[in-house]
Amino acid sequence: MSLQKKDIVLRPRFKRDIQQPNTVVLDLFKAAKQSQNRYIISVIDDHVFLKLPKHKQQFWSPQLHLEIKENGPKAAILHGLFGPNPTVWTMFMFFHFLVASLFIGFGIWAYSNWTLNTNYSLQMGVMAFMVFVWFALYFAGRIGKDSSKTEMQELYYFMETILNKI
Repeated sequence: MSLQKKDIVLRPRFKRDIQQPNTVVLDLFKAAKQSQNRYIISVIDDHVFLKLPKHKQQFWSPQLHLEIKENGPKAAILHGLFGPNPTVWTMFMFFHFLVASLFIGFGIWAYSNWTLNTNYSLQMGVMAFMVFVWFALYFAGRIGKDSSKTEMQELYYFMETILNKI
């Protein structure tokens, strides 16, 4: 499976069949955790998390989450997912929820004022501002995703070097 730069942006998820039991693959990642210090490797049950070390991480730095499921006695399926740091993801989801809630709240308030024949320009202005804030959040997320392409490539190729030992 080759990975090109454009693939990782369009499809940050991937799946791979492995002709070894999942315990063998998990043991490879556990061994790599002990034998190298370029990446942080966390193995929890059937899940492996690959991250850059703290001194290399930036706000938008991704992590690679691998789930290695058993698929018969001598086979496994690897599911990979690139994503931001969970703290950054939670913050972004909170901001999106806040913007949506404010938009809906001010929309209800504007509708109430409209039906009462009172001024509702403030509410419409805040709603327009929330649309602007949503677009700003969207483009900030896109910029962050684009700025972390090389780090995603690094994590992917590191995973490949470990899996090539099978």
